Amino acid sequence: MAVKPNRSDEYKEVTYGSTRWVKLEELRAKAIPVMTALANSHLHATVHGSLARGDVKEGSDADIFIAEVQSSFAVETALEKAKVPISFRFLVQATPNYAMKAHIEIDDVVSVSFPLMEMRRVEREFYRYGGEADLIQLKANARVAGVDKRLMLIEPTPTGHVESSIIGREEFVARLLGISAETVLDRVHALTRRDMVGRTGVFIKRELAPDETFEGVLKKLVEANPAVRRRQRQ
Repeated sequence: MAVKPNRSDEYKEVTYGSTRWVKLEELRAKAIPVMTALANSHLHATVHGSLARGDVKEGSDADIFIAEVQSSFAVETALEKAKVPISFRFLVQATPNYAMKAHIEIDDVVSVSFPLMEMRRVEREFYRYGGEADLIQLKANARVAGVDKRLMLIEPTPTGHVESSIIGREEFVARLLGISAETVLDRVHALTRRDMVGRTGVFIKRELAPDETFEGVLKKLVEANPAVRRRQRQ
């Protein structure tokens, strides 16, 4: 079931039970070796969303992200050197206006993604909007503020977090997270619209065969799809 935006003006303090703390520790323990493998090849990676904020639950993933455009060979070689298995590889483009990304699934919980085209500012700031933590922060057990899919600002506390709706407070939230108000407003618009009209599908999701490269498949998509070609030229 889709999570709906919360329009409440109230602040709510949430105290975590032992199950949530254990889940957070387990997910971070899965992410850290993969991020270390990337760092050893000079690839700076972060995690984002609930894993960075700390408000994980059943079904939460360890989504690892490399923000800069990378050679897929470099990323896959870094994982191979560290004996990190690769289960599936996908090319993903959320909408025609978003950058095409490489998506590598390690297992059913851990994945690594990185852009194959330069991202616009709003796209890059989306990760900070949701909460973003690097390897140093994970090793230090740090948690960061960010916004969840309910449009609730999650601010970590020693015992859990405090949450509050961001609707009507977009500029304040932007300053707090160090991002542009445009990014916050963009997410509010997207999620409130989704609440009204329902979720739309991903524009492109293409699984790669074992002998294919991300760059090779992207080249074919650019040649065949005018929308992909226009986005690459931006």
